[in-house]
Amino acid sequence: MFFYLSKLLWFFVQPLNFAIFLLLAGLVAAMFGRRRWTTAGTVLAVLILALSKWTELGAIMISPLEDRFPKPPLPEKVDGIIVLGGGLESPINAVRGGYEINGAGDRIVEAAVLARRFPTAKIVISGGTVEMMTAGEGDADTGPRLLTALGVTADRLVLENKSRNTYENAIFTRELVTPKPGETWLLVTSAFHMPRATALFDKAGFPTVAWPVDYMTSGKENIATLPPYNGLEVTTTAVREWIGLVTYWLSGRIDRLFPGPGVGSGG
Repeated sequence: MFFYLSKLLWFFVQPLNFAIFLLLAGLVAAMFGRRRWTTAGTVLAVLILALSKWTELGAIMISPLEDRFPKPPLPEKVDGIIVLGGGLESPINAVRGGYEINGAGDRIVEAAVLARRFPTAKIVISGGTVEMMTAGEGDADTGPRLLTALGVTADRLVLENKSRNTYENAIFTRELVTPKPGETWLLVTSAFHMPRATALFDKAGFPTVAWPVDYMTSGKENIATLPPYNGLEVTTTAVREWIGLVTYWLSGRIDRLFPGPGVGSGG
C-alpha cells in the first residue's frame, strides 16, 4: 500500500504536474467567475515553473543531499558491491532487450568499474519492476546483460528483483545476502539518494560503506548563477528526495530526517 500511495502522491505534487493542476484549477475558477482564484492559481503555477526551470533553486535544494556523504577512500578489501536500481530504462529494455541507461546510469557503470578493481567481490543488483502503468523490466533483470557484456562473470552476480522502492531494496537485499560480521560492502547509488539509502540499510541491519555517484551539481551553485539546461529535472529530483526523506522519517522507516555519516538510522 505504501508503494502505491507514494506513487499517487508524487504524481500530483511533482513541480510540473502541480503547476498544470493549478492552471486547470484556475481555468475552472474562471468558468465560475472566481477571478481571485484564477489569478492565484495562474500566478502560483508560473512561479513554480519559473523557479524550477530558470533559477538554481533545484541545485541549491539538492546540493546538501549530494554533499552529505563524501566519497571515501577505497577500502583495501571489499566483499561485495550493492548497486541500487534506477539507472536503466525499464520500459525500453523490456521491449528492446538491450541495456539502455538513463541519467542515473552512473550507478551500473560504477558497479562495473568497482567489479574490475575488486575481482573477488560479489555484485548485488537490487531493483525490481517499479512501473505501474506500463510494462517494465527491473534493473536486476537488465543489469546482468550489461555487466556481463562489460566483462563481469555471471557467477559473481546476486540478483534481487522483487524490490520496488529503497525500503524494499534494503530489506530484500539483507535477506538475500545475509552479510557476515566484519565484511565490507559498498553501497552504490546516486549521491542525492545516499542519505536515505544508507539509513535504510542501517535500519535493516546491513551496514555499508557509502559510495555515491551520479552527481547533478558542482556544489558551487547559488541563486545568482545561470540555471542548467535541465533545471526542471534537478528541481523535480530534489523535491522528490526531500519528500521521500520526510515520508520515511514520519513513517518510522528511518530514525533521522537528514541521515549522515555516523548519524544515520541508528540501526
